Amino acid sequence: MRDHQDPEVIRRLLRTPGRWAVVGLSTNRARAAHGVAAVLQRDLGMSIVPVHPSAPTVHGAAGFARLADVPGPVDVVDVFVNSTRAGAVVDDAIAIGARAVWLQLGVVDHAAAERAISAGLDVVMDTCPVIEARRLH
Repeated sequence: MRDHQDPEVIRRLLRTPGRWAVVGLSTNRARAAHGVAAVLQRDLGMSIVPVHPSAPTVHGAAGFARLADVPGPVDVVDVFVNSTRAGAVVDDAIAIGARAVWLQLGVVDHAAAERAISAGLDVVMDTCPVIEARRLH
């Protein structure tokens, strides 16, 4: 079983400017997604798209209720949901043609990761882009 933490994939995703749909991002500043999205946007130069049922605007970016509602291409789907819900988000990422899925620290679904890889997506699982970005510097 792969660990889905390939240093080359991580480096490429974090160093290539892109559009990250952050699933589970809300205006709740206490949630990890809020801080991670800020770092992606401010420090790593990524464009962020909040995806949350209430479709909030976060960090100046308009939100959408579902991945399927996001207009235009998405490079990375950053998954901030419980592992039991991650598979459905990964399937949605495949359906919209995302290039990669990043399952956050503690979010593990090996079957979903394999489906994404089979569909041609890059996969990072069970780590955080902020932690990985610090390792790159």
